[in-house]
Amino acid sequence: MTAKRRIGVIFGGRNSEHEVSLKSARSVMAALDQTKYEIVPIGIDKQGRWVMGGDPLLALEQAAEPQLLQHTPAPGVVADSTALRTTAGRLPDTEPAQVDVIIPVLHGLYGEDGALQGLLELADVPYVGCNVLAAAVGMDKGIAKATFAAAGLPQLPYLLVRRSEWDQDRAAIIAHVERTLQYPVFTKPANAGSSVGVSKCHDRAELIVGLDVAAQHDRRLIVEQGIVPREVEVAVLGNDEPQASVLGEIVPGNEWYDYADKYLEGKTGYLIPAPLDEATTRHIQALALAAFKAIDGAGLARVDFLIDKDSGHVYLNELNTFPGFTSGSMYPKLWEESGLSYAVLLDRLIELALDRHADRRVRDTQDAV
Repeated sequence: MTAKRRIGVIFGGRNSEHEVSLKSARSVMAALDQTKYEIVPIGIDKQGRWVMGGDPLLALEQAAEPQLLQHTPAPGVVADSTALRTTAGRLPDTEPAQVDVIIPVLHGLYGEDGALQGLLELADVPYVGCNVLAAAVGMDKGIAKATFAAAGLPQLPYLLVRRSEWDQDRAAIIAHVERTLQYPVFTKPANAGSSVGVSKCHDRAELIVGLDVAAQHDRRLIVEQGIVPREVEVAVLGNDEPQASVLGEIVPGNEWYDYADKYLEGKTGYLIPAPLDEATTRHIQALALAAFKAIDGAGLARVDFLIDKDSGHVYLNELNTFPGFTSGSMYPKLWEESGLSYAVLLDRLIELALDRHADRRVRDTQDAV
């Protein structure tokens, strides 16, 4: 009988998307085929401490924002009589080195930004998703936009503002924004996701509030031109030869697709596949693959686009290197419509992780010669 692979699922994290990560991890662990895999849940709490043994997911859920989560035992976890344990500091014990593959179900800083990926590479552990460089670039909207511009990908006009500049001379920043862009604009922290810290600003007063909110989450802020858009997303899967899924269109329940609409209110509608003509569909899929390759992506990404309702122009909005992964999230839904079930999608991601790790091993061996 073939031994099961031990799959470490890391979740939680020291950031504003902690609860979203817990929701994703619960879905991932429920979908992993327990005839193939032994699931090892590994939590990271909001203080950055690693939580292992027993049921770390339940432990973190009980300490999380109650309106976002249901506190029930995690499905399919390794039978473990060891009492729940938490590291005293911010580094794990030997647990990650004892698994075959890690699925880092972490969104945002200290998980999706290359930090954890670097740790896993130092430990020589295979992991699902982008490497250190691609994860870091994908996380930072300012660097990502510069990378996409260098690749010739279409984007809306934007400005990058440092928090220190905003604190020192607000009038100059406001004047620069109003000279360069037109209301409405969106303000965003450069390093965040799930619409955390994002505001739609219709006038100067809202711009001031929006920049203050964004500055609570990062030292680098984005101010981006707003349009009346259709919001379209594409799921990308693969390493050196990635594939693009069918397109999905977001139908926000609020004025725009904000955090409450995504995770709290449940008013969002989804059109899968998106009602677009074949030429536009193929164009957006090609742009998604080009964006993925521009950052040297691996494994997976969700690439988001805006289509101007007035002009029909397509703009690349952002790329998420580990998007929301609940069974109702857009990434698995897009692949399900494209012919890959949730469980098969996870199988494929694990194989891609092992392939990329084997490739790194060959490179490391050659470098050592």
